[in-house]
Amino acid sequence: MSLPQSRILYPIEEYLELERQSEERHEFCDGQVWAMAGESPEHGTICTNLTSIVHTQLLGTPCRAFSKDTKVFSGPTPRKGPYFEGMFSYPDLVVVCGELIFQDEHQQVILNPTVIIEVLSPSTEFFDRNAKRKRYHTWLPTLRDYLMVAQSRPQIDHDHRPGRGKWLHSSINGLESSVHIASIGCTLKLADVYDRIALSEPPAVAGG
Repeated sequence: MSLPQSRILYPIEEYLELERQSEERHEFCDGQVWAMAGESPEHGTICTNLTSIVHTQLLGTPCRAFSKDTKVFSGPTPRKGPYFEGMFSYPDLVVVCGELIFQDEHQQVILNPTVIIEVLSPSTEFFDRNAKRKRYHTWLPTLRDYLMVAQSRPQIDHDHRPGRGKWLHSSINGLESSVHIASIGCTLKLADVYDRIALSEPPAVAGG
């Protein structure tokens, strides 16, 4: 079932009901709904690598990883009646530590992620780096780390919030580098994240 395209805005409850019946995944932002596009082989490979790396390191801990089909809500608490404000997204990888907190009895929307990882695509990179990033920072009090993984070059942008402090940003580049996610005790080696990915050549240095 596809969401109707004739209307511009959808209230949250209508979106959630339609999504429960749909065979396709759709994201939601302030009443606007769009179907999620298919992924490239590179995107799929990086997502699989990340899931394997993180899942293995989380074995025996109170944290667990969910990939792709897990919805996360970031936004004000919905009121009764028609309500449009908020965002429902399907991150490429979500880590939750401790008990899962769901939005409602359907247990399809998680409210307490600890880590979110998005693999950037050409069509979504601007949204992931800006609007989505701001939503995650503002409306997910349990979130400690947001990672944005480039697809064609070895680069991971890492936003980290220690406790209730301000968000800190770092950009990690190069296959010899690694990213440590302290909140879940995991380390991502970029050589492993980009295993079997044909990366673009670095730009030539003038006069070299």
